[in-house]
Amino acid sequence: MSPSPEAITDLLHRHRQGDAQALGELMPAVYEELRRMARRQVRRGAGNTLDTTALVHEAFLKLAGAKPPEWSDRCHFMAVAATAMRQIVVDYARSRQAQKRGSGQKALTLDENRIAVSDQAETLLAIDQALDRLSQLDSRLSRVVECRFFGGMTEKEVAASLAIDERTVRRDWVKARAWLHKELGA
Repeated sequence: MSPSPEAITDLLHRHRQGDAQALGELMPAVYEELRRMARRQVRRGAGNTLDTTALVHEAFLKLAGAKPPEWSDRCHFMAVAATAMRQIVVDYARSRQAQKRGSGQKALTLDENRIAVSDQAETLLAIDQALDRLSQLDSRLSRVVECRFFGGMTEKEVAASLAIDERTVRRDWVKARAWLHKELGA
């Protein structure tokens, strides 16, 4: 049974106040939810050598690496985790894009928990660049896309994370998707 959102929020507050033990308790508490977010990336076809578990661990290390952040609650933490996963997947896609390809043969993997970054690198980079442009126009729209697309968060979770109404999230999601569709030309 996963811990309640209130229990996770309590761990986040304890961590922010300097309780080193809280971070150790936080990882198991949010691990399955972070894996769910990473699996969304796998299903989306975001690499063929970036493993779901590795993505979760990289994201957690990125989140835990700096000084105790100002996470207000579980939803805020998950929104930040979605951003971290986006950055990791995009950085990985950039590095794969920069490498010379071999004889045109694609690597074969039998592991369904791997993301096909090399196959989708151009698409991921285009989405990342479009999100950067969108954030210049409307940062909230960009955050909604990060939470929904990269984080797999529900409208309710996004609303709580961004402190806005669910109807606003729905409108922003429609508006952002239309803008990205036009921007990406697909």
